[in-house]
Amino acid sequence: MKNYKSDMIRNVGLLAHSGSGKTSLAEAMLYTSGAIDRLGKIDEGNTTCDFDPEEIKRRISISTAFAPCEWKNNKINILDTPGYFDFVGEVKSAIRVVESGIIVTCAVSGVEVGTEQVQKFASEAGLPHIFFINKMDRENANFYKVLDQIRQFFGQKAVPFQLPIGAEANFKGVVDIVHQKAYTFEGKGVKECPIPEELKADMENYRSMLVEAVAETDDDLLTKYLEGEELSEEEIQKGLRKGVLSGQIYPILCGSALTNKGISLLMDTICDYMPSPQDRAVEKGVNPVTNSEEIRECKLDAPLSALVFKTMADPYVGKLTIFKVFSGKLQSDSTVYNATKGENEKIGQLYIMKGKKQENVAEVVAGDIAAVAKLQYTSTNDTLTDKDHPVVLSGIDFPRPVLSMAVQPKSQGDEEKISAGLTRLMEEDRTFEVIKNTETGQLLVSGMGEIHLEVLAGKLANKFGTEVLLDIPKVPYRETIRATVKVEGKHKKQSGGRGQYGHVWLELQPLESEDGFEFEDKIFGGAVPKQYIPAVEKGIRESLKAGELAGYPVVGVKAILYDGSFHPVDSSEMAFKIAASMAFKKGTSQAKPVLLEPIMDIEVVVPESYMGDIIGDLNKRRGRIMGMEPKDGMQHIKAQAPMAEMFRYATDLRSMTQGRGSFTSKFSHYEEVPAQLAEKIIEEANQAAG
Repeated sequence: MKNYKSDMIRNVGLLAHSGSGKTSLAEAMLYTSGAIDRLGKIDEGNTTCDFDPEEIKRRISISTAFAPCEWKNNKINILDTPGYFDFVGEVKSAIRVVESGIIVTCAVSGVEVGTEQVQKFASEAGLPHIFFINKMDRENANFYKVLDQIRQFFGQKAVPFQLPIGAEANFKGVVDIVHQKAYTFEGKGVKECPIPEELKADMENYRSMLVEAVAETDDDLLTKYLEGEELSEEEIQKGLRKGVLSGQIYPILCGSALTNKGISLLMDTICDYMPSPQDRAVEKGVNPVTNSEEIRECKLDAPLSALVFKTMADPYVGKLTIFKVFSGKLQSDSTVYNATKGENEKIGQLYIMKGKKQENVAEVVAGDIAAVAKLQYTSTNDTLTDKDHPVVLSGIDFPRPVLSMAVQPKSQGDEEKISAGLTRLMEEDRTFEVIKNTETGQLLVSGMGEIHLEVLAGKLANKFGTEVLLDIPKVPYRETIRATVKVEGKHKKQSGGRGQYGHVWLELQPLESEDGFEFEDKIFGGAVPKQYIPAVEKGIRESLKAGELAGYPVVGVKAILYDGSFHPVDSSEMAFKIAASMAFKKGTSQAKPVLLEPIMDIEVVVPESYMGDIIGDLNKRRGRIMGMEPKDGMQHIKAQAPMAEMFRYATDLRSMTQGRGSFTSKFSHYEEVPAQLAEKIIEEANQAAG
């Protein structure tokens, strides 16, 4: 591939609801441009962008794939993003580095929840975008129905640039509303033909809509339009590009990726109307030395600034770092400065990615996207710069994980391999977290949904050769007491030689906070010598680890040592430690012990129409509604609910709201488990303990 200047580059993200045909569209663009010589198929598992074993197995995209192609003296960097919500982090990272998006919409299914989601992301990022109505050759394809849906959901900014000639099996061409021409599909391209008589009236109506949209992009054009004057072709062309770049116009096109229809016209539109890196606003960052704002323009002679937006674990070359150069240029076999980490980084061979293949390049210019292997310090969201002109660019705001599962090896002895593999996967995926729960002893993996975690388990097997089982995590229950008791603990042993003797009296009281532990020494007159007091406290603290009720940690207890006795020869620290432990265990079993469970603070965000279902479901989960607030067209429900009821909530909420709902949760406090539930939990815990 030849070298391209920044103004001849188009970084385009393919965005859509899962199953709309993004990957097939990427394949068709590569084939039409000549980047590949055979059109791969999802069903055959041979597309350029879906090459991971999990993608081929599941027939869905799970990570952003990169595929550059050349079209009309432009380089189009295609970023094919996943459509399934579990992989939303991949979409967020792609949107950070592209200048435009193609929102792929199915001509049969129309606007779906994923369409709404990605359009919202694109709008929030100020990203110009095209709607491409795909699968026009499918049975029940309906361009006009989907066109109306797009305009209903996303407003009058969405304007058709094309009308289809025929539909379903008879889909054979398009009318170009902008240039008032018609084309039939022929091979990889199109052939001009007369505009069908039955479409002329529609073309005129939609062209009026398009001209009105152009007029609204400029005050002078609007005045001319309102005064009844016709806009010239040049004014329309300039107005269209200005409107698209400013986000005032969203072009609507149509075609079929699977049969390669309409793809050449789509790529024409990308080159003619979508922004180059130089068309976008300047990049702002912070100088890590002076803490002042820095501006970076997309110029070759500007100081280097490159943002790492993705990391991949490649089985052959190790860690691959994917970056976009925002200013200056980056060369192979050079040294750069990681301004985020404050470290020099040696750059080896630079690559252009095309699916799983890598093509060596000598340098990467401002606006382009590339990869480099085996960087020592660099990770996702880091900025690579010139050391004399450091800057830290704003990174990607990744969503927090919403679902956790316990992970355990299928084969004993794989623990180290699992740990190493999970660490590598966390480098790849910033929406994935791993923690060790010290209370339950379980290794927990957290992600955006069940499929997300299942895919990561599959990657452990495919990339790191170790298989794991995923299960619902144990709840970290705790125990406390509700009554005050006085108990005796005596440890006396004589078996020849020196014996053992420790004797204590404890008063156990519940703490108001139901948390922590307090110890108080109230011994008078040396009933228990001072040198043995720490052993008494230690014996109690060790007993806190496993309560008498069900073996869970004990909290919310105050222990007062107020009496006891000792033997001048047989007493020892160990004897008093054992005596204290005996007294504490006996006391907690007598002091009306209860089970506590963790309660989570939850905020659920859903459309108004789902409020009844969500509140009813939270009530079934023993939740308490704490408040409701309308915000940004959505209802924000604040609630508290037990952790035990919320493990699969991410999946259930998605099902209840067709994917339109989201939630966040964090630990709040512990509360007593209702008696009927506690009985079952205690029984199960004691059975598991044998």
